[in-house]
Amino acid sequence: MALYRAHVLVCKGTGCTASGSGSVYDALKEELERRGLDKEVMLVETGCHGMCEMGPIVVVYPEGSFYCRVTPEDVPELVEEHLYKGRVLQRLLYTTPDEEKHRIPHYRDIPFYGKQRRIVLRNCGYINPDNIEEYIARDGYQALARALLEFSPEETLDIVKRSGLRGRGGAGFPTGKKWEFARMAPGDKKYIVCNADEGDPGAFMDRSVLEGDPHSVVEGMLIGAYVIGSDEGYIYCRAEYPLAIKRLVTAIQQAEEMGLIGDNIMGTDFSFHLHIKEGAGAFVCGEETALMASIEGKRGMPNPRPPFPANSGLWGKPTNINNVETWANIPQIILNGAEWFSSVGTETSKGTKIFALTGKVNNTGLVEAPMGMSLREVIFDIGGGIPNGKKFKAVQLGGPSGGCLPESMLDTPVDYESINATGAIMGSGGMVVTDEDTCIVDFAKFFLTFVQNESCGKCPFCRIGTRRMLEILERICEGKGKMEDLDLLEDLAQKVKDGSLCALGGTAPNPVLTTLKYFRDEYVAHTVDKKCPAKVCPALIQYTIDPAKCIGCTKCARQCPVNAISGEIKKPHLIDQDTCIKCGQCMAVCPVKAISVE
Repeated sequence: MALYRAHVLVCKGTGCTASGSGSVYDALKEELERRGLDKEVMLVETGCHGMCEMGPIVVVYPEGSFYCRVTPEDVPELVEEHLYKGRVLQRLLYTTPDEEKHRIPHYRDIPFYGKQRRIVLRNCGYINPDNIEEYIARDGYQALARALLEFSPEETLDIVKRSGLRGRGGAGFPTGKKWEFARMAPGDKKYIVCNADEGDPGAFMDRSVLEGDPHSVVEGMLIGAYVIGSDEGYIYCRAEYPLAIKRLVTAIQQAEEMGLIGDNIMGTDFSFHLHIKEGAGAFVCGEETALMASIEGKRGMPNPRPPFPANSGLWGKPTNINNVETWANIPQIILNGAEWFSSVGTETSKGTKIFALTGKVNNTGLVEAPMGMSLREVIFDIGGGIPNGKKFKAVQLGGPSGGCLPESMLDTPVDYESINATGAIMGSGGMVVTDEDTCIVDFAKFFLTFVQNESCGKCPFCRIGTRRMLEILERICEGKGKMEDLDLLEDLAQKVKDGSLCALGGTAPNPVLTTLKYFRDEYVAHTVDKKCPAKVCPALIQYTIDPAKCIGCTKCARQCPVNAISGEIKKPHLIDQDTCIKCGQCMAVCPVKAISVE
């Protein structure tokens, strides 16, 4: 076996790939071969490192040097300096966003990673997800071996129950109890399902785990199948995640070749076969009954419960469904013990939670934090705060059907009970940060538009109620709202919440309810004053040119897409308010800041 003096890890997750990491990898491969270093330096494709804002990311070991925003043009110098001369290339190191601009040489010292506790993400960014041997080298499939060879199904179930793991898909139902229901259900055929239909705007937790460490999910499902008594399972992953599906296919094939999936696994009488079902991208298929209908080849629409899937799921058989993050926790729990896992987190919310931290925050990316950490710590300590010196305004938790929380609630602990008490939900882990330039009414309208479009239409409360709510929000943003509209919004929201069949409809009003609760003054400003405080809503703002400042350079007129600006060269220009579409392009290009918005 070859011994390498250095390992170069190149992030090939979706985020870094979109930023050009494939070209960086190819350039590194070519440069190492050209210099004859390919026998000394091992080049590794990895999944997501988490710090998506900094991609493409290249990490060089043993130094642990964390290089950011690397381009193919940087590669010759990187190889020359670091891999040939042994000198860290300072200019590509991660640099803090503060005024001092500190360069940090080792990735562990980067604040983004400092407060995280990576259990599910422990392999993401560190192993080649297409190589089962690298997963095994990190204790992969050891938990399965322990479960099959040392523990009975009852003992394995007891470990999961005592760990306190709760489902990471949103509701937070105790995982062990859910498994127990399916285990105790009568039936000679049972199914295991992984819900990877992650469709929230800005969410990429499950996708990144599948791209970076697919075997952890496969191993978790194998252990769950052993406990429940299942011999067949499905991973339901939307077709919009081609890289995740590609790596899942490879992982399953490799596990089958090693006898870890199939008949008589590890010489025992336990057999299990795993399939991938590609979803068409319907948000409602994240709901478990709609997901099962889709697997069966039916239209993805929710069904009333009971019966619950544990008793009657896929093709009427007992079925257990957990999401990607839940399954990926299982191997570490079995390997390290229930007490180890339950020592992390709070009394009622054990372990860690992965968040997709997006929006107006310096360090957008994938974060795994201990339960109980405050929102402030996640957003400002890990996330690095708000860019460009702007003020924090709100954070949307739990995806499009989550809730919007203000600055006064930044010290709220991130656990199921604390978040639910605010009117928001933990959800699967979306966390969208906004700054002072965000219009909260428009923000709520965005999420409600998404949910309304994704409604399957089965029940009138969701189908019609969300449509009427959206119409009211549109009126308010257009300056046509009335104060009674706010009461009507709340009344409709409560009816949709109470009357909808599934969780999609039941939680759809959350963005509206929480923004009305915490940001009612902005609704009033739109409705009474006919003003948008954030200066975002086109119908409530206008752009004007200060004739005392305008130098007549004509840049604004040339940039205007609708020819709304007129004037002679070197003389003040004028905006035709009837023609202006409020795009803001004129203000963006004005060299003397003569254009303002009111």
